[in-house]
Amino acid sequence: MMAAQRYDQPDAGGLLERLPAVRGRYAENVQMAPFTWFRVGGPAEVVFRPADPTDLAAFLVAKPDDVPVTVIGVTSNLLVRDGGIAGVVVRLGKEFAAIHFSARQVRVGAAMLDANVALAALRAGRGGLEFLSGIPGSIGGGLRMNAGAYGREFKDLLIEAEAVDPLGRLHRLVVDEMAMGYRCCGVAKNWIFVSGLLVAEPGDADDIERSMAEIRAAREASQPIRARTGGSTFANPAANPEGAKSWELIDAAGCRGLRLGGAMVSELHCNFLINTGTATAAELEALGEEVRRRVLETSGVDLRWEIRRIGIPIEQQEALR
Repeated sequence: MMAAQRYDQPDAGGLLERLPAVRGRYAENVQMAPFTWFRVGGPAEVVFRPADPTDLAAFLVAKPDDVPVTVIGVTSNLLVRDGGIAGVVVRLGKEFAAIHFSARQVRVGAAMLDANVALAALRAGRGGLEFLSGIPGSIGGGLRMNAGAYGREFKDLLIEAEAVDPLGRLHRLVVDEMAMGYRCCGVAKNWIFVSGLLVAEPGDADDIERSMAEIRAAREASQPIRARTGGSTFANPAANPEGAKSWELIDAAGCRGLRLGGAMVSELHCNFLINTGTATAAELEALGEEVRRRVLETSGVDLRWEIRRIGIPIEQQEALR
């Protein structure tokens, strides 16, 4: 009997031969750095782009049980470690980016960019979705973390979401079943969101356009949006003695502009980490941990990572060779 394949390193080899036939596409040894906003990270062992939800479900049912699956979106809030990602990375493509407006609702595929939903809503004369123009991610990621900005978050407009579980079953979940809180969602981590149904009330196009312009101006003035970054690094604390936001705690701890190798805490907004051009994922993560240590030391607040960190540290991969 063949020994079980190890999946503690992404270059274990032979994985593609063990995967089921699909209508979508597989790709081996995909370098992740060019796709991530930080521009760092090692290779994915296999990337799978399903043709549609049925293809995704069939893959999940037929894949070997020991093969791990990691779902990624547009990687705007993601740090891929330097050792890469073992197993299969699922990335939803244009087949999951449809958008359909009805009377007072809009159904959106999980791969649709938040900003594009806001633009489509503007063209359709639908209000309330302007805040999506300030979130640099996709609908699937927004559902997974209850993303929000400028006073609104996903759960404020969400009616229901569709997700595929590891057994390939499609579930339709109303918002009250999803246990959505501040930057979190109670739906099992191994369920894959494929669409969401949102409230989309008729609105005045001029008011909608004005609101989006204000959001765009606010982002450009306060965030390093043209840098190699991953968005807000830490979630705002649920409770702390001063009621301070994460960036205020980081600033008070003396971390603005702090550097480690090619990684830096943004001077413009110190809850953003930046790859100045030569950073590794390890440097970015270590800098984030140093920020957490200093904030805990100065304020007693234990910051929670908002950026999702996935994959294998390079030193762990090298130790396994």
